[in-house]
Amino acid sequence: MTTEEITNRLKRIEGQVRGLQRMVAQEQECEAILTQLMAIRAALDRVGLLVAENFVQQCLMTADGDLARQRIGRVLSLLLSRFSAPSPEEPPPFEIPLNSVEEN
Repeated sequence: MTTEEITNRLKRIEGQVRGLQRMVAQEQECEAILTQLMAIRAALDRVGLLVAENFVQQCLMTADGDLARQRIGRVLSLLLSRFSAPSPEEPPPFEIPLNSVEEN
């Protein structure tokens, strides 16, 4: 993927973020805001993976063996830290106590 294609994707994401800002300012439905937020995050994740893929391909073509392995290892560590599931010892990012939810 070319730099221009990645830039175009980022511009689309920028437009999505502006739309999300308007939704928040207009106090639109929480579900709609969260849906847009998740779409933006997914789009950013895809761009991040494309950038990483381009970086790895470039490293393989331009760097010597040891340097390429080091660079690719750093990129893989970053990706794995972002996309790997939390370990069983880690608590979930948030919890909603059952007694705080009112039943109707």
